[in-house]
Amino acid sequence: MAWASAAIVVSAATVQAQDMSFSLEDTGQVNIDPASVADGPPSEVMNAALGHYAAKQYARAAVGFKQVIGGGTGDAPAKQHQAEFFLAKSLFHLKLFQSALSVFDSISQAGPGHRGYADSLQWLAQLASELPEPAKIVEKVGRYGLPALDQFRAPQTVKVYNQLLYLLGRFAYDKGELDRAVDVLSMVSADSKFFVPATFYLGMTHVRQRKSQPAIAAFRRMLEKVESTGLTKTETTQYRNLAWLSLGRVYYSAANQASVSSDEMRARLIGNAVDAWNRVEQSSEYWLDALFEGAWAFFLSDEYARALGNVHSLYSPYFSNAYYPEALVIKAVTFFANCQAANSRATVARFHELYDPVQAELSAVLARYPDNVAFFNFLRDVRQDKAQLSKRIKPVVSSALSSRSVLRNLEYVDILTEEESRLAKLPMYFRNSDAGALVMQEVALAKSFAIDEAGNIAKERYGRVVAELRDLMNQVDSVELELTTFERGQLSEQARVQQGAAAASKGGNVVVDEEHQVWPFKGEYWRDELGFYRQQVTNLCRR
Repeated sequence: MAWASAAIVVSAATVQAQDMSFSLEDTGQVNIDPASVADGPPSEVMNAALGHYAAKQYARAAVGFKQVIGGGTGDAPAKQHQAEFFLAKSLFHLKLFQSALSVFDSISQAGPGHRGYADSLQWLAQLASELPEPAKIVEKVGRYGLPALDQFRAPQTVKVYNQLLYLLGRFAYDKGELDRAVDVLSMVSADSKFFVPATFYLGMTHVRQRKSQPAIAAFRRMLEKVESTGLTKTETTQYRNLAWLSLGRVYYSAANQASVSSDEMRARLIGNAVDAWNRVEQSSEYWLDALFEGAWAFFLSDEYARALGNVHSLYSPYFSNAYYPEALVIKAVTFFANCQAANSRATVARFHELYDPVQAELSAVLARYPDNVAFFNFLRDVRQDKAQLSKRIKPVVSSALSSRSVLRNLEYVDILTEEESRLAKLPMYFRNSDAGALVMQEVALAKSFAIDEAGNIAKERYGRVVAELRDLMNQVDSVELELTTFERGQLSEQARVQQGAAAASKGGNVVVDEEHQVWPFKGEYWRDELGFYRQQVTNLCRR
């Protein structure tokens, strides 16, 4: 029976990029590359554009720089490189961040032969603090490689250096270059505000390498430094809880590896997992995940009273919009393991009553939106509470489409829409210029891709929820089959082992010590008791 060994997978999608910016100094003074002087004097248009830039008249400067790039002013290639770099900076100062990114992207693709190549790197880092992850700035930084970062190792630019190390490490992580990711992420200074997110991805890299001990060490370093590296209060809370959640998952996964040599070691690892999950704050977005994952750990440790206590908390009215159908699977198999066939059947019936209609309706809704753009519009309607959904599936859909990856892509589309509005407010001479046309084209193209990508990610996420529910229905069917064979006295070997363990266990008893007392549940939930419920489970198996 596969239901007794559910895997808990650590996902980097649970964490989002933070707005961690450094102070980028740009006084407006123009540094002329000596090599470009040898290419001849600048044209009048170039000179005027540089003057406008120095005077912080960025819209006029951008118009002039775009003319130079077009080649109609007679400026040498070196001057055109300089103009392209300054065009990107002008657009940045106009807060046309996507358009600035497009120009810096073009420069980075040109490689070291472009006069603005090296200097563009710090501006890409700054843009990473203005645009969300779907802008794919990590990929742009990844083109440079580690030696290109050496220019920022000086004390006055060390903040930039650490941010670029983090971004370069993220690039290696995303590309699956795990050894390189470990090397680069480990270089982020312990006093940098990027140390904690870098160390999170370092831990995640070790998870992907199946190296439990280094992963645990990384997540514990996060906890040691999370209060002291200059993160905001919100970031500190998020990363602290994420570290505890991740630690729990690593300990749990380690306990279920074939290399675990004894029951004692396995029990100790599961105990560490439960301790970590218990440290996730109840106010955290990760608390219900920790509660659910703890329920599986308790079941596999034969602590049935605690497993069902966690399930009881998950189904409290305080979490009426939460979606944890697998919790009923835990409940059904717990009763089954303790030979309580009637209660197990009742739980299976409850699962079918609740979730069979949900699965059918979710599938029907998915079929109505065949392409990404249509699904994006559906996503928008869901987020604005305009979607025509039944009460049965509304919380399920809302939960499915509230993942960080989905929300980041929505945020990106909103930022691009704001950039369109910002362009519309700029002077007519800019909007009617080649620079204005460039901005309009780049934003429209980026928005089109972003809408398609947001719809695709949301649709894939929604589809996974449908597929996972279908898989749970198969697991419940397996429980029903085992119940039938149990009643016929023809159990599978795995089921007999599980029931034998239950018979030998005292984990179904609610134990009271000097620090606790029993308050019988009478139908009323108390919020401060959530996570502390226990359910007495009487073992009916033959000794």
